[in-house]
Amino acid sequence: MMESQKFTEGEFYQERFDPGAYNDMLYSGLQGHSDEQNFITFILQRLSKTFSGGKYRGRTLIDVGSGPTIHSVISASKYFDEFVLSDYTDRNRKEIEKWLKAEEGCFNWKPVIQYVCELEGRSPSEVESELRQRVKRVLKCDVRLENPFHPLNLEPADCVITSLCLEGACKDTETYSRALRSLRALLRPDGALVMVGVLGETFYTVAGQKFSCLSLTQSNIEDLLKNLGFTVQEFNVFQPQDKDITLSDSEGVFHLIALKSVN
Repeated sequence: MMESQKFTEGEFYQERFDPGAYNDMLYSGLQGHSDEQNFITFILQRLSKTFSGGKYRGRTLIDVGSGPTIHSVISASKYFDEFVLSDYTDRNRKEIEKWLKAEEGCFNWKPVIQYVCELEGRSPSEVESELRQRVKRVLKCDVRLENPFHPLNLEPADCVITSLCLEGACKDTETYSRALRSLRALLRPDGALVMVGVLGETFYTVAGQKFSCLSLTQSNIEDLLKNLGFTVQEFNVFQPQDKDITLSDSEGVFHLIALKSVN
């Protein structure tokens, strides 16, 4: 992993992260970037299985570190009344807001929504409408803070999602553990934490710009969650075969579901 003092934290993202290039690279086609094989479809399929049965539902879902994307909440759109999306950088939040308002030049999420709807037997137009109606706020967040939404204090949510965020925001295991603790505080007792992330990755690139990443193992993550009072319900891993390392050095992508203890 890169030395801590060189780790590309939030301020670096504010200056250098290109949301348009990121979305084009990963979400313009269902297979994602050729270097990453079909990890995007893995993520969409796992999120669909998580939510489509209606087991996890409620009033509020918070997506922490949405980036410039909406993919994490497509399958959940039917089962929660209100969504809060969030990110550290101004440009990423603006990208989400452009889509919510259907502004000219917003990213085309129709192929991704269509794919999810084919999995679930739903209408793409209805899902788009649900999302645009139910996303109530797009907030600035910083997962390095005890309260990521400071100075706002959000009501405890029924579900918290974070996708492809914490590893890029946390320079060391201590910071990562604190971030998980802050996510726990956002949940009601017995609420569900749904995470998507990468394993064994130290860097990834967007439009030629390299961003650092905290290298983690499955056991690292499970131990941290257990120590914080979570019960891991599922831990699924996708490992691309014959992977080039020009885009990242990831060893795999994971999806997990963990429940917050009632104590």
